[in-house]
Amino acid sequence: MPRIAIIDYQMSNLFSVKQACTYAGLDTVITSNKQEILNADGLILPGVGAFGSVMANLDKLDLIGPIKDFTAQGKPLAGICLGMQLLFTESEEMGKHKGLNILEGSVLSFNSLKISPEQKIRVPYIGWNTIFPPSKASEANWALSPLMSVKRNDYMYFVHSFCCVPQNKEEILSVTDYEGIIYCSSVLKGNIFACQFHPEKSGQQGLTIYRNLKIFLSGGSK
Repeated sequence: MPRIAIIDYQMSNLFSVKQACTYAGLDTVITSNKQEILNADGLILPGVGAFGSVMANLDKLDLIGPIKDFTAQGKPLAGICLGMQLLFTESEEMGKHKGLNILEGSVLSFNSLKISPEQKIRVPYIGWNTIFPPSKASEANWALSPLMSVKRNDYMYFVHSFCCVPQNKEEILSVTDYEGIIYCSSVLKGNIFACQFHPEKSGQQGLTIYRNLKIFLSGGSK
């Protein structure tokens, strides 16, 4: 069975992710050991905390290089919530911070994306919302991704104040509408899948995504 490493940057409660993986039949290890990460068959980068602080911890633990080397080899990685945001070039959360730059784009606050200057955006955004493909092209990618068993407009659970704006719009797998702002809620680029929502907190549909991750993390998006 493929060995999946859940990256521990010593700031996140990984219990719910580990439990969901176990439910899905994934053989996982929670680790901050770079050799274990490089030797894994697939990676999960979970996320709770502030972007800048987490990047600082990844740097302190000397994990930035191994994560980049792992994905450069074409091995599959899944990012969850903040784990998705960390994959991008930079974030404006509490100042400008560089990300892993595995995906090109920025992480912006909802207020940076509001439709009009007068619009009031409630943050953090906590609650259930739907995901749906933004285009016909993304519908085709949907069927090849860990969302393969999820229907258009199924509900997922979100907790965040910032969202990802990919430079390449073709990498956007799903979008979500929050107070009229249509934003990227998941991405797919080859061996990289990431979602802004928490599948492990999204009921049966979320657990379905973890079962699909078993396929994805065992051999990419083929």
